[in-house]
Amino acid sequence: MATEATFTVPSDQFPLGTVFNQLPDVTVKLERIIPARDVVIPYFWVRGTEVDDIETAFTEHPGTKEIRLVDSVEDEYLLRVEWALDYDDVLTVLAETEVPLIEATGTNHQWTFEIRGDDRSDIAEFQQRCRELDIPTTLTELHALTPVETGTEAALTDTQQEALVLAYERGYFESPRGVTLEVLGEELGISQQAVGSRIRGGIKHILGSTLSAVKYRS
Repeated sequence: MATEATFTVPSDQFPLGTVFNQLPDVTVKLERIIPARDVVIPYFWVRGTEVDDIETAFTEHPGTKEIRLVDSVEDEYLLRVEWALDYDDVLTVLAETEVPLIEATGTNHQWTFEIRGDDRSDIAEFQQRCRELDIPTTLTELHALTPVETGTEAALTDTQQEALVLAYERGYFESPRGVTLEVLGEELGISQQAVGSRIRGGIKHILGSTLSAVKYRS
């Protein structure tokens, strides 16, 4: 059965962790990828700073070849990184074992990675490879996906999932709302009407999958 795992890595044990030396209050978030050999995540977000030249905040690290700014929105920066594939870290292990990364977030305390395997043996293989390379990972959560979780994700399109995740992170569903559709649209590069349509469509799919499962169990 498909299994998800959450694990942590000390902030200074990952190439991008050098940013916390200069900007201890920022958050770094990697863009989700489906791994492939010799292909490692190219984009990441830096949030919580207003530094004009964000590239200079990343000191040289043997795990990276080049980091350059792609775009910025207020205090958020989208950067592209070229990794040194011969440097052993978490991302190279993910590519080697072909375990998909769901989410990765870094702070000055630690990096938190969420991954998914077809079964627990995939997670075990990933852990074993990290141990072989002396990469200090700590498993904090492990659980099998339920049919409801799997069905809900399958029902969402990539654009619906992107809009829902961003809306949730920005506080759109809170009362009072922490962000408007206009602002969300600016971040996604689409109109506020398009954002609203994606959010409504995503919510409809989630409710349909969830309520159908509840009805089935009853």
